[in-house]
Amino acid sequence: MAAKDSADLVARLADAPDHGRVAVVDRRFVGHRHALRLTLTDPRFRASAAPGLLAVDPAARPALLRAAEAEAARDAQPDTGRLTDALAAAVEVHRPALGALVAAVPQGPVARAAAERAVAAVDDEAVRLRCSVKPQDGLFTTFCVSPYSRYLARWCARCGLTPNQVTLSSLLVALAAAGCAATGDRGGYVAAGVLLLGSFVLDCTDGQLARYALRYSTLGAWLDATCDRVKEYAFYAGLALGSARGGDDVWALALGAMAVQSVRHIVDSSFNESGRGGRDGAAAALSERLDAVGWTVWARRVVVLPIGERWAVIAVLTALTTPRVVFVALLAASAVAGCYTLTGRLLRSRGRGAAPVRAARSLADLADSGPLAEAVAERTGPEERARWLPRVPAPLFAAAGSAALACTAWWAPAGSWWPLVAAVGYALCAGAAVARPLTGPVDWLVPPLFRAAEYLTVLALAATAGDSGVNSAVPAAFGLVAAVAYHHYDTVYRIRGGTGAPPRRLVRVIGGHEGRLLLVTAVAAVTYGHEGALRIALAALAGALALVVLTESVQFWTSSHAPAAPDETGVPA
Repeated sequence: MAAKDSADLVARLADAPDHGRVAVVDRRFVGHRHALRLTLTDPRFRASAAPGLLAVDPAARPALLRAAEAEAARDAQPDTGRLTDALAAAVEVHRPALGALVAAVPQGPVARAAAERAVAAVDDEAVRLRCSVKPQDGLFTTFCVSPYSRYLARWCARCGLTPNQVTLSSLLVALAAAGCAATGDRGGYVAAGVLLLGSFVLDCTDGQLARYALRYSTLGAWLDATCDRVKEYAFYAGLALGSARGGDDVWALALGAMAVQSVRHIVDSSFNESGRGGRDGAAAALSERLDAVGWTVWARRVVVLPIGERWAVIAVLTALTTPRVVFVALLAASAVAGCYTLTGRLLRSRGRGAAPVRAARSLADLADSGPLAEAVAERTGPEERARWLPRVPAPLFAAAGSAALACTAWWAPAGSWWPLVAAVGYALCAGAAVARPLTGPVDWLVPPLFRAAEYLTVLALAATAGDSGVNSAVPAAFGLVAAVAYHHYDTVYRIRGGTGAPPRRLVRVIGGHEGRLLLVTAVAAVTYGHEGALRIALAALAGALALVVLTESVQFWTSSHAPAAPDETGVPA
């Protein structure tokens, strides 16, 4: 509808339906169709603007109406530039990066003709396809998948498929791959490798479809991130089942691979959260200088073993070798990647000052402290903290408790109570570690240390329980760690999306990391000597934990009103 003047614009804005976005387009606008899409239809932002274009969602509409009323009071003709400036005083206005796309408000016939020639000189569809690929993807994804998956994304858009449908299709293909791997024969392994690569192509396609069609959603962002973990861990389980059919028990290796991968991810998440609002040290400047040397960019993206490279290695080795070789190679590559990443994170931390309050709060949420750690922290009063806590960095408490517990679980005699004693000490150290805000330059190490302690202790207790064959507790431990890891990933995704961590009542109900470890160590001691008892206990605990965590998580994400915030950072998945 064309507005004659500012007063007419105010009237039309006031009469617009309450739901949906409202757009203001200058009648002189000249530009590409995709520039219009990027500005007017992207659901991630409350307000978006480009030359001659302005769009707001229902939450920002009152601010736009006030800006239009101010224009009408001045008896001025509607001008999107002035409206945008006035709106920006009340609402954050997103200005999309148009790149080669044209969006202009030409003044006069000559300028209009020049703008139209600029539009004709750029292929709008080619730019749209190119922009559908996430920047900073890994080497394998960039050169072996994205050159054709973007066209698959366009085909899906033209068929009316949604990104969530493609995500679920990728999940089904990966589960089929896990089923093929579980057969334990060479044909099944080959099929599993092919299907895993097919699942990854679809995994790339769903994000490219979202960017191509601008169909973002909060649920979609959660599905995409969560399904990646489900697919990978299901495939690990399939490989372990297939190997067991051939007489080779690799469940401990599968659990170790899952634990290492999860700890690596929490290292990245904790470090990134700790740096919000802060500054990196000289290592960051060195990294930026290395970016100017093209080959170093790709080398550093490969060495961190992102999801594309990781799944390619898993798929090829699954088809050509045995599950044991797959897991040994994966653990070795993950160890190298973890050492490289951790070293870089520590070097970057050297030049950082105190973390901002928001970062400290996020790290406390990532720590996943339960009632016992909270009680220890609360009973350490301000005077005691001032006397001895400032002299001991939080990561030292976390490292001491974690190392003592993990080593005791591995090397104490099977069935002894020493792991439970170590778990009590771990709970005390965990409380001391979070007794003050995690604002130190390396306090981001606290959550990864807690994750490593929990995952490795469960693995150690199950692997050294003495049960074997069908009574082995390691598969049940795999399920327990998978359920706990889901909770930890869910916490990361909520914090990253700006919705905050899961409610404290959920963390208290599931015990926190220190409470779960006390329970597991006690169960391991009590059930020793009873064939299969630990397996049953861990399986029951895994089922109960998964039920509670999944129920709350699904309820949250399906009812969340948070803005859609898919991961576009290029951080390795």
